[in-house]
Amino acid sequence: MSQPAAPQATARVAPPTPPYRPAGALIGLALAVPAVIAWVWSYVLPTLSTVTRSFQADGPRRSGESAGTANYEAAVTSGFVGQVGFAVLLALIPLAVALLAAPLLAVLADRAGRVTRLVTRGVLALPLAAYAPVAVLLGMRAEGIEDGTLARDLQSPRLFLTSALAQMTFGLVVAVATTSYLSALRRREPGDRPAPAVLAVGGLLTLGVLATALQTYTAPALLTAGGPRGDSATPMFTAVQTTFRTMRLGVGSATSTLLLVLLGLLGLAAAGLIVATRLRIEFDGWRDRPAVGAAESLPGRRPLFAALVAVALLVVAGVTVWASLPWLRNSSSGTGRLPAAVETSTVLVNTWLPPLLSTLVAVGVAALAGFGIGALRPLGRFSELLLVPFAPWLFVGVGPLAIAGYERTQESGQLGSFLGLVPPVWLSVPALFAFTLLFRGQHPRWRSGGDAGRTLLLPALPMLAVTALPTWLAHAQAPLWAMLVSRGPDRMTAPVLVQMLADRRFGADGGPPLGLVLPLPLLVLFVLLFAALMVGYLERLAIRAGRPTDVQPTPAGADPSAGSPRRDTPEHGR
Repeated sequence: MSQPAAPQATARVAPPTPPYRPAGALIGLALAVPAVIAWVWSYVLPTLSTVTRSFQADGPRRSGESAGTANYEAAVTSGFVGQVGFAVLLALIPLAVALLAAPLLAVLADRAGRVTRLVTRGVLALPLAAYAPVAVLLGMRAEGIEDGTLARDLQSPRLFLTSALAQMTFGLVVAVATTSYLSALRRREPGDRPAPAVLAVGGLLTLGVLATALQTYTAPALLTAGGPRGDSATPMFTAVQTTFRTMRLGVGSATSTLLLVLLGLLGLAAAGLIVATRLRIEFDGWRDRPAVGAAESLPGRRPLFAALVAVALLVVAGVTVWASLPWLRNSSSGTGRLPAAVETSTVLVNTWLPPLLSTLVAVGVAALAGFGIGALRPLGRFSELLLVPFAPWLFVGVGPLAIAGYERTQESGQLGSFLGLVPPVWLSVPALFAFTLLFRGQHPRWRSGGDAGRTLLLPALPMLAVTALPTWLAHAQAPLWAMLVSRGPDRMTAPVLVQMLADRRFGADGGPPLGLVLPLPLLVLFVLLFAALMVGYLERLAIRAGRPTDVQPTPAGADPSAGSPRRDTPEHGR
């Protein structure tokens, strides 16, 4: 039996260095101007206001009375260092999931072949879409009260909070991390080594999990109230409680400033990692093409890998459903038990429309700036350094800047109004980084002869949905900002209203209407949208590190978005 001929080696050539074009550089800088304006308004000015407020005595904002460093001394004395340590403790289990379980699942799915990868991505759309922390946590609390276990759990608030967060975030962390690792494992040639990209993704996930843990607010607010001695408080929870419960705005601002410093360092570390590894995102074409991956080297073991992946997906789906059962069981209480003069339609509009407005603007200006920086390259090969000024706010959410945002909303007379519910974030810094890396990855293909529309614009259109959907969902489900600016039940979002009803034991016979937080039709819609993006688009994205040296001029009639032709291999569709 004749042996198949060995594939011939494909020569690699460095992409041509495009000549410097002053006009293109100016256009690239001009496209970043809206993002700079939004960045200054949403992040820089609120940060400066928070820092200034931290050196002022408590009282009216413009009283001008200096407190020196007393506010910082009070913040440290009240246990800021211990709160940071507890936040790191909360991050340990999610970190283990992101750095151990998720890469193992990604490697198994990658070796099992294309069909298994697609199934994996489709199943992982469920925990992404079912992001409803307030509903899940209130469901846990309601069941704990009903069966009498809540009082026992509150005797060890740290252990209780750590366990509850691990259960609630397990599926979400697996979905985000596995999706990222699968893109990092995608290879173009047999000699490609995905290890640098995988390690870079792991580093970014580590920084992101730590930043998220530092800003944890909802779980301690709903489950432990910080603990009897504040032993289950996080920096974010303490900053909010100090500012808006005890009205010590100076100490709260000092705590927020210290938190911003930590988050800024994490963001700068992420930017440094991206620049040092030359990380980029490449789109490998709409059509299924011959694959190069681990699946070809061990064809006999692919059924084994597929079986292991099936077991792992059952575990992930099972844990996700199990953790959501308190929410799902209580969601049947419906939406009829609402305060007088509050309509279900009004609550849904308050919940979903304001964050949609800010999301569309934030992602839109991020896409423009990402195109200007990543595709037009105004600083040549040093263009990614333009991301460094934005990096300190890469992981910053609404919470650390809530004091400045609240005072700005109060001064504009928008407290209790519909416009006041709009999150004060007009630039998505994570989306800016994502679009810049995508256009950076596509830039050599454009310069090697590809059409701008097919190599740059069309591959970036689905990225609008990839970045906008999670941003919209996260803002709609976060209760903090709406809690601060709401005035009356008719101006509350669903998470805030349901929390208020649960605290007041409204309708004790039926429980609060948890189904209002994320209604079933919206949940199904998000599942379908995330699944379509995961299977149809993210499957074709590759995260790569190092210098792109394998792009060749695009042959006539070929798909420019897919780069250079690849050698034939037995498996198709990577």
